Amino acid sequence: MWTQTYLPIGGSLTYSALAAMLPVFMLLFLLGVLRTSSWVAAVSGFATALFVALAVYGMPVSLAFSTTLYGAAYGILPIGWIVFTAVLLYRITVETGQFEIIKNSLSGLTGDQRLQVLLIAFAFAAFIEGAAGFGTPVAIAAAMLTGLGFRPFQAAAICLLANTAPVAFGSLGTPLVMLQAVTKLPMESLSANVGRLCAPISLILPSYLMLVMGGLPALKAVWPAALLSGIAFGGTQFLVSSYLGPYLTDILGAIVAMITLVALLQVWKPADAPDTTLKHGHTGGEVLRAWMPYLFLVMFVLVWGYAPTKAILDKFTIAFGWPGLHNIVVRVPPITTAPAPYGAMYNLNLLSASGTSCLFAVIVSSIFLRLRPGKLLQLAGSTLKQLVLPLVTIMSVLALAFLMNYSGATATLGLVAASTGAAFPFFSVFLGWLGVFLTGSDTSANALFGSLQEVTAGRLGFSPSLMASANSAGGVLGKMISVQSIAVAAAATGLPKSEEANLLRFTLKHSVTLTVVMGLIALFYAYVMPSWVR
Repeated sequence: MWTQTYLPIGGSLTYSALAAMLPVFMLLFLLGVLRTSSWVAAVSGFATALFVALAVYGMPVSLAFSTTLYGAAYGILPIGWIVFTAVLLYRITVETGQFEIIKNSLSGLTGDQRLQVLLIAFAFAAFIEGAAGFGTPVAIAAAMLTGLGFRPFQAAAICLLANTAPVAFGSLGTPLVMLQAVTKLPMESLSANVGRLCAPISLILPSYLMLVMGGLPALKAVWPAALLSGIAFGGTQFLVSSYLGPYLTDILGAIVAMITLVALLQVWKPADAPDTTLKHGHTGGEVLRAWMPYLFLVMFVLVWGYAPTKAILDKFTIAFGWPGLHNIVVRVPPITTAPAPYGAMYNLNLLSASGTSCLFAVIVSSIFLRLRPGKLLQLAGSTLKQLVLPLVTIMSVLALAFLMNYSGATATLGLVAASTGAAFPFFSVFLGWLGVFLTGSDTSANALFGSLQEVTAGRLGFSPSLMASANSAGGVLGKMISVQSIAVAAAATGLPKSEEANLLRFTLKHSVTLTVVMGLIALFYAYVMPSWVR
């Protein structure tokens, strides 16, 4: 047994916290200042965390080695598995030409730029965020808007602002899978609480986009569409995250929003709308065929989440305490009420994992679209090659986070964060915002700060699930100002590199404004309606 210590440097919280921050500082400095590749920064941050665990906290080498493998294993399954299968499904639709039909069917619905923003930048980009994530939504939506006649800067800015509401549930809920991995809190609670925090932002975001585009006149002209799309996406986000979990939240929310907008356009249009629309030339059958891979995905994820099915699949899950780590580390007061062993359970759930449900959607879609088995294997190989460095990044960040958790460094930082006292729910949102601003990923921000939020909440008497969820919810609003997102938006629209700084300045004010709103929402749940928290 090895007992954690939280003030390893001379009993000083200040000096111990500075040492505990070194891995995070290294990661953020390399990303935000030196602009290195994500995988280089992640590996360097992990190496720093290993040094701090061994040299500062006195963690035995065998424990540090086992913790590293434990974190990396979580990076492969379930997280890496979800990412790989989700991206592979997207690649199949691109390879077979179905994705072009999906894009054309949307762009041909209206010639009004305000409505195109709601359909493409808000609803369709949310769909792509839920299905693939990792920068794809901004790239696709911004390129589409530019092709429809938007100025490059305008298209990039609008898409960055719009790609906030769905980020916490992106890529089949990957950020929350990461958050659950580092906090060990129930997924049902995390999903529901993130939905409760994000739904109000989703509700107002379409109207906010209209105000940014053309002020009150633009909002007045299209308020029915803005209101209904916000209600459709935000309401579905709330319900799905509360009762079905995080995996289909974005996909179902986006589908409901798109259907709502399409139905509205059959009976209403703005008084000042242009008469012309772009005809896509595809039949209804062709459009339905193009959407089928994602309908298969919805069906399989729902089947996998159905309790009787899940019970059968879980019979093949192998759960075990991680060798050389499970219950060997002991946590002590003030982090716990009494000395207690720190568990390290791992579930080898190849069949019941949500990534496997996506794999079945991949297989059925390839058969439906008549994609040759050889071509599918080729696509799988190229997708894996494309994701090698992102997977290295994910495994390194998780190894970093787990080392900080099991060495005691996260607990040290939690003691510092507890000094914010009653205002912590507000500042917890900004901690997630900062993490995504610098790393460009809500998944990475959850790995870095999720456990810190949980520990601090326990110290201050707040709901650990709410504060961990606030990290992810606040992080979505840092996405629009991250270096990676701005670079993707600029590249997709052909925006000159010299304009990237102006794009950052434009999105920064909106990012801070909306994060303040999110902080107030977190305070509301913490103090006014704590009974609404799961």
